[in-house]
Amino acid sequence: MFDEEAILQELNFKAIRSSGSGGQHVNKVSSKVELSFNVFETNVFDEEQKKRLLKKLQHRLTKQHVLILQCGESRSQHKNKEIIIKRFLELIKVALKVPKKRKLTKVPKSVIKKRLKSKRKHSEKKANRQKPNLD
Repeated sequence: MFDEEAILQELNFKAIRSSGSGGQHVNKVSSKVELSFNVFETNVFDEEQKKRLLKKLQHRLTKQHVLILQCGESRSQHKNKEIIIKRFLELIKVALKVPKKRKLTKVPKSVIKKRLKSKRKHSEKKANRQKPNLD
């Protein structure tokens, strides 16, 4: 599909301070990791794959076609980096997956008969609700 080692070389990481409560530790340690990847300038994917990535990830990309992911789940910067790499690779794999073409099939006769039978039954039920004709 694609070379994971080559794509990992093109990733840019930045360590930033985590937000939220946590006391002194959170105020002095940069444990949150931010990953950025430029889809347009990568050499790992061909033009077809780049188009698919741009289309599937358009709501996650910046105007410069940069994918930015952040992870601050753990207190460890290394753990956050591992988590964000796994999340990124999974996101790329899902975005590159080509959907199967739907094969048209003929509707079975039994299904058609069943539908017509239920319609007839429903119409008879409604007809029985009417006042009888006394002519």
